[in-house]
Amino acid sequence: MNDPRCHRYEKPRSRRDFLFNAGLGVGSMAFTDLLARDLRVPAAGTPKRDGIGSIAPRAKSVIFLFMEGGPSQMDLLDPKPLLQKLAGQRLPESFGKVITAMGEVGAPLLASKREWTRHAKTGQWFSDWIPHIGGCSEDIAVIRSCKSDGLNHSAGVCQMNTGSIIAGKPSLGSWVSYGIGSENRNLPDFVVMQDNQSSVVNGPRTWGSAFLPAVHQGVRIQGGTEPIPDLLTPDAVGPEMQRAKLDLIGELNRDYAGRFPDQSELSARLAGYEMAFRMQAEAPGVVDLNGETEATRKLYGLDDKTTETMGRLCLLSRRMVERGVRFVQIFHGAGSKWDAHAKIEDNHSKLCASMDKPVAGLLKDLKSRGLLDETLVVWGGEFGRTPMSEKGDGRDHNPTGFSMWMAGGGVKGGQTIGSTDELGLRAQETPLHVHDLHATILWLLGIDNMGLTYRYKGRPERPTQNEGEPYKKIVG
Repeated sequence: MNDPRCHRYEKPRSRRDFLFNAGLGVGSMAFTDLLARDLRVPAAGTPKRDGIGSIAPRAKSVIFLFMEGGPSQMDLLDPKPLLQKLAGQRLPESFGKVITAMGEVGAPLLASKREWTRHAKTGQWFSDWIPHIGGCSEDIAVIRSCKSDGLNHSAGVCQMNTGSIIAGKPSLGSWVSYGIGSENRNLPDFVVMQDNQSSVVNGPRTWGSAFLPAVHQGVRIQGGTEPIPDLLTPDAVGPEMQRAKLDLIGELNRDYAGRFPDQSELSARLAGYEMAFRMQAEAPGVVDLNGETEATRKLYGLDDKTTETMGRLCLLSRRMVERGVRFVQIFHGAGSKWDAHAKIEDNHSKLCASMDKPVAGLLKDLKSRGLLDETLVVWGGEFGRTPMSEKGDGRDHNPTGFSMWMAGGGVKGGQTIGSTDELGLRAQETPLHVHDLHATILWLLGIDNMGLTYRYKGRPERPTQNEGEPYKKIVG
């Protein structure tokens, strides 16, 4: 076909190429279809994905508070009297063979130094490291019987975020974005924040979209006047010039996409340009906290250097779900700061002090605004820690039994789900694997984890690796 714009002749590679390029409107029709099918699903109207529509959603959005590195369940949410009794002794043989990341299976058991409070109304136990979270127990469902497969951080973080210990699968937030889309066209479906500049284990793959269209990957947001790096246009470039530039780029890209409609990455790039243009107007206002009252700022701990950073992230999370962002994830202790192989007292004391009040403030603020019923808050890490000691005063990784909690989004608060053995080593009653946890989160959002599929390389891919069942009793 002779193209006067580039003065060259393009010979069709195949009969299919010829048909795609022969009609002036065929390419744009194919491109429009790709956008409709593969990019964004509007919140209103008939659902367009398999696995959506058969389950009544209880939650509209998720805030996942990810404690990277592995918080200790027997020091926070799962007290073990036998551990105190046997402290200093070796793990009894009756507990069977144990595999740990560092291999110190013969190390003495380490007692917890915590003081525990049992809340009168719920009967739940919370340690003195998290008194503010404990004060919200009526809204919290503690899950003591979580399980995963990743023994090290790379595999553990990967699985808790993507369902697989091996990289290459979409993150949970990306699946949610793909499944039910956005409630606000001017903001991303899936936002990621972290409390420091250290690299999260596995980097951006942790919130990546893998084989799903790239528009569904998490967008990392930071504070300040430029919440997303390189988003704002220079002062010399006005809205009309920016719009004209995007229109030209869009025209060139649509022409290319019309000729090569099988390259879906380009359609994601186009959608990304348009999203960035809309975000230039709305995103700065989302991260501007000047309009918040002094009482709200104190509720989140913004008046204290210890809690200010996490408090700001939690407050931003509320502002985002308030504006229709579907999935917000905060990495607290980014760079595996919760990984207490030694000096767990110092490590966990500092980390808990920095997040306890802000997290409780988030729950209280959501509840006071009527948002907790429709916002699911999830707290936990990639795994827990061993009852055996490491380096004398620390604990090793433990994926076989650990604690997480959920609140809001239809979850019945004040309940404790499942249990571990007497030393907190392995899940016993009601064991919930990562796939079950993900299935539960999706179910609360109205998504069937086995029904939602994306065909990749000839096979149907699902968010929970063809496994996992939602724990429906969590709603009471």
